[in-house]
Amino acid sequence: MTLSRLAALTADPRSSFVLIARDGADTVELLTGEVVDVDLLADIPLTVDGAAREVFALVPYRQVRERGFVSQDDGAPLRCIVVDEHLHLPTPDLLTALPEARIPLHDDGFDIADDEYAAIVERVIADEIGRGEGANFVIRRDFTARIDVDERTAALTWFRALLTHERGAYWTFAVFTPGHIAVGASPEAHVVARDGIVTMNPISGTFRHPAGGATKETLVDFLSSTKETEELFMVVDEELKMMSAVCSDGGRITGPHLKEMSRLTHTEYMLRGRSRLDPRDILRETMFAPTVTGSPMQNACAVIHRHEREPRGYYSGVAALFTPNVDGGHDLDAPILIRTVYLKDGEVRVPVGATLVRHSDPHGEVSETHGKAAGVLGAIGAIDRDRVAEERSDADAPGAPLTLADDPTVAALLSSRNARLADFWLNPQGDDDSGPFAGRTALVVDAEDRFTTMLAHQLRHLGLDVRIATWSDVHDADIDAVDLVVAGPGPGDPRDTESPRISRMRDVVARRRSAGAPLLAVCLSHQILADSLGIALTPLDAPHQGLQKSVPVFGEDASIGFYNTFTARVSPGATVIGDAEVSADSTSGDVYALRGPRFSSVQGHLESILSRDGIRTLERLVAHALR
Repeated sequence: MTLSRLAALTADPRSSFVLIARDGADTVELLTGEVVDVDLLADIPLTVDGAAREVFALVPYRQVRERGFVSQDDGAPLRCIVVDEHLHLPTPDLLTALPEARIPLHDDGFDIADDEYAAIVERVIADEIGRGEGANFVIRRDFTARIDVDERTAALTWFRALLTHERGAYWTFAVFTPGHIAVGASPEAHVVARDGIVTMNPISGTFRHPAGGATKETLVDFLSSTKETEELFMVVDEELKMMSAVCSDGGRITGPHLKEMSRLTHTEYMLRGRSRLDPRDILRETMFAPTVTGSPMQNACAVIHRHEREPRGYYSGVAALFTPNVDGGHDLDAPILIRTVYLKDGEVRVPVGATLVRHSDPHGEVSETHGKAAGVLGAIGAIDRDRVAEERSDADAPGAPLTLADDPTVAALLSSRNARLADFWLNPQGDDDSGPFAGRTALVVDAEDRFTTMLAHQLRHLGLDVRIATWSDVHDADIDAVDLVVAGPGPGDPRDTESPRISRMRDVVARRRSAGAPLLAVCLSHQILADSLGIALTPLDAPHQGLQKSVPVFGEDASIGFYNTFTARVSPGATVIGDAEVSADSTSGDVYALRGPRFSSVQGHLESILSRDGIRTLERLVAHALR
């Protein structure tokens, strides 16, 4: 009966339905219902006529506009299916009913040539990361082709191929609505909210299996890569910013783990925290994963807007399932839309992206996009094996999972990564909020880097009553009304007098200094403070984006994470500038921290997971400013 129901749905081009196979399940879920397109996440109809309803939603990338971020607007709808039927089909039975004849592609290739894409990578590294616009950015291109068969038949064929040949996907899915069909196998649960617990699953680093399958030796080489390790740390930092915005306890880190799929292996962490927010608000605050956008998020969207030629559609958005729970609310399960094929008007599109960091090799990133596209196309059987960069071996077949994660050498390499990270984010913090600065108030001024959410969480842990305000919305009265102002970090050149954001942060720093009121300045604002003291600002020879360093901070060496492209610099050996003490590198003169009458500052990000001595150093600097 259920299979005949699926056949009827497939035959009707007006019908809308979703197939979902969750990792480890022995059934495939079939969801049917009416399509409703809405404008905002808040409009997703979780209740209809007063009754709670299950809703499946395709959330396009352009919804980042709800956070005030820029995007090319292609009009991709925020498409909801209000579920009226939710069935479970035994996977073996479904496989026998799905088509399996190979669907040939023609007119296939990337929409951007390899040399052009490599040139874009070079520009992003030089002009964006090199100018301090951020730590990492994801720039995509699309593999496109055409097919001559019915799109629904093609999607069902490829869904069957994914069920048969792919392994390790969080969701394997196919979505059928008029004008929009998508089929994919997403490895990444972007955000899940269930029973008051929010989980995020940052995945980064891509190991493409060589011909014949992965081996211990090839995997060890991958896990030993500085680029791959730092790339993962940076996306964990970015997702902790989101967790700190939606979770009262800021989020805890567990891992790292290996995410083993048929042709690719990734490294991942799990982040968990408690939240009482509406799941639509949780989804809004976590749009979208830094693994497919970059960091800081707001500037990443601007960089994408500058360098990508076409709108993203649903790529890097999410498929979100809102399910009524026993408490009268809704649980949320939202995998990210990657490893996905889109079909429309006979065209096939497979968007893929590479994460660009300071270590990136342009031609290596070209190769990564080839590997990702080939992995998807090979998994769905759309290209021959000899065209797939990573030929699947028998060991890669579903049902024969790799055991490399259990190898002692591999396990030791994975666990050793946490030795570099801050205990603050790895261990439970407890519920005690009576820290050393209890009873004091603080305002954190956000200069377009949501590291401020993590910073605010740490300040609350130290006892402060903290509020965050953006640079464009903060009023002078707000700046004057609190015990401590924390002038926050942000992207860009601190010398840019034309930037309204930089100018406003200069005003914030100057106002507190002139009033003799306690001030802590972080990263960009540290540079602004240094400039006001007459200290020279200069670009670094190489960006310190996601770099961990042990540096002197007023008599103590501290392990701190850095995300800076510019630095304040004094003559080597200088320890005092005007009324400020200086902690600087003894060789280069790069200034790591400043303190003076009722002010202190730090170049690094004490809130970062890379700052093993972050909370201790933050307490020292706040204590000095408040003294």
